[in-house]
Amino acid sequence: MSDCTRRDVLKAMAGLMAAPALVGLPRKGRVIAGGFVDDGGAAGHRVRDDAAARRANAPKGTARTRRVGVVIVGGGIGGLSAGWQLDAEGLHDWALLELEPVVGGNTRSAHYPGLDGRRAPWGAHYLPVPDADAVHVRRLMRELGVLDATGQWDERVLCHAPQERVWQHGRWHEGLAPLDAASSADRETFAQFETRIAAWRESGVFRVPSAMGLARLQELERGDAASRALARELRALDGLTADAWMRQQGWNSEALRWWVEYGTRDDYGASLQQASAWSAVHYFAARPVDEAGPLTWPEGNDWIAKQLFRRLLQRSAGDGAPRVLTGTPVLHLEPQPGGRWRVHTPQLTIDADAVIWAAPLFVLPRVLPGLTLPVTLEHASWVVANLVLDGPPREGSGAPPSWDNVIYGSPSLGYVVADHQRLGTPPAQPIWTWYHALVEGDARETRAALLRLPWTHWRDTVLADLSRAHPDIAERVLRVDVMRWGHAMARPLPGVMTRQARLAAWQPAPGLYCAHADMSGFSLFEEAQWHGVRAAARVTAQLGARTEGRDL
Repeated sequence: MSDCTRRDVLKAMAGLMAAPALVGLPRKGRVIAGGFVDDGGAAGHRVRDDAAARRANAPKGTARTRRVGVVIVGGGIGGLSAGWQLDAEGLHDWALLELEPVVGGNTRSAHYPGLDGRRAPWGAHYLPVPDADAVHVRRLMRELGVLDATGQWDERVLCHAPQERVWQHGRWHEGLAPLDAASSADRETFAQFETRIAAWRESGVFRVPSAMGLARLQELERGDAASRALARELRALDGLTADAWMRQQGWNSEALRWWVEYGTRDDYGASLQQASAWSAVHYFAARPVDEAGPLTWPEGNDWIAKQLFRRLLQRSAGDGAPRVLTGTPVLHLEPQPGGRWRVHTPQLTIDADAVIWAAPLFVLPRVLPGLTLPVTLEHASWVVANLVLDGPPREGSGAPPSWDNVIYGSPSLGYVVADHQRLGTPPAQPIWTWYHALVEGDARETRAALLRLPWTHWRDTVLADLSRAHPDIAERVLRVDVMRWGHAMARPLPGVMTRQARLAAWQPAPGLYCAHADMSGFSLFEEAQWHGVRAAARVTAQLGARTEGRDL
């Protein structure tokens, strides 16, 4: 990086990270409580920095050893789904190793025992109602009792009304499209955009999971002249940023640009200048216009992770030991003859016939020396804050309080109300979850700043942001708990389709399979589950289906 470029980055970071004015901190003799949540960064950095030294100095012949059929590394949705699918295929002899003290990955949730045990999300807080393409999601939802045999969804988990509102021009407006006082030119630009999205939605290329859309694109490329022309048009989107594509179309409406970027920040942690045009279109075109839902729970998607976890705990591994080991970082993957593996952790060594790598891809070369990833991925950083209030703050005019509440023009994504799905009288002390994707500046610089900045900075940032719509927010807040996600998700930069195809065709080594949303180049529940199920199917194809109680 040149000195000039570095100066520009640091200047941008300084603007992003500048501490806001302190907002009403001492209140009635009290100070707003809170702090950073244990985000696992320290443990992850120890694996990064110390794995080689620990491998070199590991005692020989003294470590406790286990033997299982399959080791799954990573307890996010990809790893949990891999275990779920292995069980479904009759292969029960596996062990899952998770670095953190709990499973869930970026679906984890906060727990407030002093508030009647209420929960709030730390990450993913909803699941779009899965359509027919998401066959594995629908199968899981049926198992969990969310989807019945007639195709009806449990109304308790469909997002209750009112769902969304945006703060614009001093009042709340229903929905997220920022069209208050929009000019005729703005409305025409919105109409052009929606017409284009509708046409591309019909192409079948923008689907969830995205692997099905890629297969459809390849069908078009083998089709007639019109199909091939459409395929070239859609492929071209992957070579442009969303910003370049929108400017190419003459879509310069500030309101439309904000709306589209809200989508890329929400799903990908990426700005218009970072996200590929293909991924921006995917956000809008991959879902039906009349979509019901979404599905959501007070703790967000951690509800799904916890349900999966409980199911997986119902069995033990082939040796009778627990199948899920939390607080267990993998320090070294050691290949063995015949495609088998030895997995080293601080607590024990595990011999396995196969390994499913369900942790982020960038970690894999750190524990498997000599491995080079076939693609380069950039990961977005996020800050998520849970606020406990002593009562609802003042509301402006317009649309009533909703599940999702967004402030137009804010660098944040607004807040969701964790208690929105609760039935009965709203709790006296609401819990709000505030989301902020850090899209400014270089990704590494952003992560470094994220580690340096104190909790008080984020406390004040949250209060300053929310005070735009709630002027008395600082008087209502009792505590602010902050989660820092340094590598929250892969960003779909231009070329994401090419990277996805390369990763789909890649196997790091015999007997080693990858099952993380990184394989798609962006992080959605459906993508992580897809790769977990696919990896499990490949393992059972390698090892052969087994019957209950028979050794592999």
